[in-house]
Amino acid sequence: MPRATLTFRFVRDSTCPLGARKIDYFDADCPGFMLEVRASGGKTFYQRYRDARGRERQYKIGSTRALTVQQARRKARAVLASAVLGDDPQKQREVLRSIPTLGEFVRDTYLPFAKNTKRSWRTDETVLRIHVLRKLGAVPLDQVSTAAIADLLRQMRDAGYAPGTTNRVLILLRFVFNLANKWDVPGSARNPTAGLQTAPDVNRERFLTMEEAQRLLSAIEHDENQTAAQAIKLLLLTGARRNEITHAKWEQVDWNKRTLLVPRSKSGRARLIQLNSAAVCVLRSVARVPPSDFIFPSPVTGRPSPSLHFPWTRIRKNAALENFRLHDLRHSFASFLVNNGVSLYVVQGLLGHTQARTTQRYAHLVNDTLSDAAEVVGAVVLPIPQIERTISDEVPRGASIRSVAAQSS
Repeated sequence: MPRATLTFRFVRDSTCPLGARKIDYFDADCPGFMLEVRASGGKTFYQRYRDARGRERQYKIGSTRALTVQQARRKARAVLASAVLGDDPQKQREVLRSIPTLGEFVRDTYLPFAKNTKRSWRTDETVLRIHVLRKLGAVPLDQVSTAAIADLLRQMRDAGYAPGTTNRVLILLRFVFNLANKWDVPGSARNPTAGLQTAPDVNRERFLTMEEAQRLLSAIEHDENQTAAQAIKLLLLTGARRNEITHAKWEQVDWNKRTLLVPRSKSGRARLIQLNSAAVCVLRSVARVPPSDFIFPSPVTGRPSPSLHFPWTRIRKNAALENFRLHDLRHSFASFLVNNGVSLYVVQGLLGHTQARTTQRYAHLVNDTLSDAAEVVGAVVLPIPQIERTISDEVPRGASIRSVAAQSS
């Protein structure tokens, strides 16, 4: 173990002995500070020390082509001082090197987990790929800052994305970092989403009017793709979710009880869709396409259509429905029920909602229905002629009594 005073000239002139792979020269002044000289001509500064358990460790400082002796010696003394105080500089470096980027963690750890545990993992993959990883994928987990995520969400809002979309990004990132912390992934001790709040979501309340419903049914009957068209018609008649209809199989229809079994709904549990007479008629009009077991198979693949986007867009335009989504058929189904006096409890069961608060969005429709019902009682108990006599003294000069009575009713 040769020792020498490491100077600029010594470092410049030192060579590896003939036949040796490398040689280490330890500095005479700084304990553990050394110069490694390799047969290839490469030279590197190191610092050796003992960790808190007494094990010898070696910390690479850097190449002689990047550092002077003075710079390397200052770093060596800092490393040694840190070790004396109980830290382990080399272990800290190893931890830093083991921290994955956000993109690596998503690809290697999160998505494999999501594929086995989440039915919506494809949605997670799409959201992360399109909105997150393009900007933050190359950043190590410990360097993904709250400010960077806030800026990402701001850019999405500026680009016109709805609050629901930005909230989905934030909630998904929060979940990803929480999982990384739960699994003790290096660099995940802090969740950068913790200080960020979701934006107030805008609940869309777009329901079909009766006139719009008739236009829609007409467009459905005249559409070129009757497989997709009848599936859309069934969505309106049952209030089911898209995949509950497009993935339905003939064996899941109980003609006697008039139900359609959904083996695994959005909640993760099985549920039954009630089939009214119109829905049964639609199913009886659909021809089976062997060997497919699906009620509405794609004519190309025989499998359920991954999306009804194109036929729905065509049907919606032909029906002249503006700002109306496919999922709004489900809302319209509920509104028709509520406006005809069906209780929210029953609507909750028909829609398959596991929580009553999800159905509460239709409560204002109940209020309207109750208000109309209350007017019926008023008309029976206190007819308009009697109302006219009651308010005649309050009618402004020149005003019509019947107009005031109508306004009061």
